[in-house]
Amino acid sequence: MDRIVEADRVLVGPVGEVRDRAAVLVRGDRIAGVGPADELAARCPGAERLSFPGSSIMPGLVNSHVHLAADLSREPFGTVQRGSRDEVLALVRANAQACLRSGCTTVRDLGDAHGVVAEVRDQDRAVPLAPTPRILAAGTPLTISGGHCWFLGGIADTDAEIRAAIDSCATSSDLIKVMAGGGQMTPGGPSEFESQYTVDQLRLVVEHAASHGLTVAAHAHGTATILDCIEAGVATIEHCGWRSGPQQRDRPDEAVRRMAAQGTIAGGTTPPQWRRMVERITFPDGFRFGDQISWMTDHGVAHVIGTDSGMPNAVFDEFRTSLELYEDLGFDPARIIETATTGAARLLGLGASTGAVREDLEADLLVVDGNPLDDLDVLHRPSHVIVRGRSYSQADLAPAGTATEPVA
Repeated sequence: MDRIVEADRVLVGPVGEVRDRAAVLVRGDRIAGVGPADELAARCPGAERLSFPGSSIMPGLVNSHVHLAADLSREPFGTVQRGSRDEVLALVRANAQACLRSGCTTVRDLGDAHGVVAEVRDQDRAVPLAPTPRILAAGTPLTISGGHCWFLGGIADTDAEIRAAIDSCATSSDLIKVMAGGGQMTPGGPSEFESQYTVDQLRLVVEHAASHGLTVAAHAHGTATILDCIEAGVATIEHCGWRSGPQQRDRPDEAVRRMAAQGTIAGGTTPPQWRRMVERITFPDGFRFGDQISWMTDHGVAHVIGTDSGMPNAVFDEFRTSLELYEDLGFDPARIIETATTGAARLLGLGASTGAVREDLEADLLVVDGNPLDDLDVLHRPSHVIVRGRSYSQADLAPAGTATEPVA
């Protein structure tokens, strides 16, 4: 049935484009019209009308970095390594539903094992077994022997192994993830300041992924690794912290200008518990948490916002809390909303499908109480989340179990 969803205003997508006293006509999985409710009703006299006075309609949010197969524990990939297939699929679904609860109608999953996230993605494209957002799945990340997240199964040390790993992943993945540098979660592996692959190897990853029509997201905390990723031409640099050691922050202006010029995207990862993290971090004089985001933005680098949800205590249904960092850094609400909707969809290659409230795009919408341009807190729990034309209330999206409960 056609549905007309009307509210006090429609935030179309780009900064500043707002239509007052407007409505959206949803037909199947698509937006069939945007305009005055009475005009849309005259076009479709049999349409169901849903009115939300005092509310706003806006594009669904995009969370650019999650791990749906992770369980929030201190060993977040323990379930996907040792659980039954049914347990892992149930975990992925519960976490995906939690993302919807926070208004994220699109998520980019950047690392699982055994292709479980892609399996859920493909099942739900046909007949959804539970409410889930649109999912971009990277599959099993590439890493070196003993490297960051080696236990997920994506070990590729030689050029031949790199090509074979990408060939295997490409059959079900929407992009390729490479652990260009080390991380904190793998005991005995390279530190987050160390590189795992050479520039030539990273360039091979980019070129071979491109042969399958796929882009590359690179895990990189350290400055040296980030510089290698820029040189190799990856699409997004995840975390992108510009750190060369403990309590060290770097600002290589020339490198970040090149990053901006060639269109390399910074994939920010701000977990919902970021304020608690800040209390445990010692910063060099003149630096504060998130400063690299402002610095890169000032140099013209585009960025997308992710939460790294699935890692210890990084819950899936608190995207609004992660956005608070951008407010603290001085970004205005309209800029934040665009970054998390229209901008993210465009940068991740989805601009022709979603990210705005326009005719012929897929119906990925939020109905929020009040005006998010005045108060981003209204994004915390949208009253209704519409993904590909399917509408869910918060009651529909309430957690069914404890799969997404954080650790103490």
